[in-house]
Amino acid sequence: MGKNDFLSPKAIANRMKARGLEKLQWYCQMCEKQCRDGNGFKCHCMSEGHQRQMHVFGQNPNFVVECFSHEFEFTFLEHIKRSHGISRVAATCVYNEYIADRHHVHMNSTQWVTLTEFVKYLGKTGKCKVEETSKGWFIRYVDRGDDSERKRKRMRVRADLVDEEKQDWEIMKQIERAQQNNMMTNEGKLFKRGESDGGKIKIKLGAGNKEKGERLRVVFDEGETGGNKKKKPKKDATEKASKASALDEVMREQEMAKEHRNRKDYWLWEGIVVKVMSKTLGYYKQKGVVRKVIDKYVGEIEMIDTKHVLRVDQEELQTVIPQIGGLVKIVND
Repeated sequence: MGKNDFLSPKAIANRMKARGLEKLQWYCQMCEKQCRDGNGFKCHCMSEGHQRQMHVFGQNPNFVVECFSHEFEFTFLEHIKRSHGISRVAATCVYNEYIADRHHVHMNSTQWVTLTEFVKYLGKTGKCKVEETSKGWFIRYVDRGDDSERKRKRMRVRADLVDEEKQDWEIMKQIERAQQNNMMTNEGKLFKRGESDGGKIKIKLGAGNKEKGERLRVVFDEGETGGNKKKKPKKDATEKASKASALDEVMREQEMAKEHRNRKDYWLWEGIVVKVMSKTLGYYKQKGVVRKVIDKYVGEIEMIDTKHVLRVDQEELQTVIPQIGGLVKIVND
């Protein structure tokens, strides 16, 4: 067995020493190599392979740093989305979970020097909701795709419920129609003109059975006049009124669902005046003008007093009502 073999005692000892995380200052992102101490990192910087990588970096340093920054941001947000969803969590906790992977993109190769600077960047771009407390920075992931998917699911469930209610309503109408036809058939059998008494119909109404007498009188009148008038019981009228009100409610819910489906969840527009409602940005309740809208939800705000330009999510902004006689713009219908 050779000295540098994979199963040699020295190779096994080196792998055991390299297990776990090492200091960030002794990691080379260009070569993706982690050193265990300062002497090892110095020797690595003097090696030929590192010199070639630094030559590549020197040709276009801004592009390389931008690529590492984009990869770090993407993997960091993916970790928040998978592990914590839209829950509020400490930024240090998320970062410690993220760096547990030894092959992650290290922060010393990105454009951000500290975690606080990176967290502020996420808050300004609207990708996370950032909150500074006495216990540190807390972030909450803003997932635009999942919100729209949940809205579509709610709309599908509501449409299914409306279809079921319509089907139940049609069944109830058919049952009621069958009962009415059956009642009219049974009542028609009671009144037949006999041959022995000359074709006369005799009806005897008792004093204590007014409801039956009224029903017979109605049938007799229909037989005489041709039968277009019919008196319905009060119970049937109450049931029909309740069913009609239920149908009106279903139609009202459909109109509300249609209006909610057509309503957009973004309202930023270039040129409108808004008010900053976030206390973490340092411009609490100060007014600014929207100069540019980014991805429909983030706007570049030029503050009226200081002329500073900020990138703020629309959830941290509020519309401003103009003075009497000023122009008004409807940003969401």
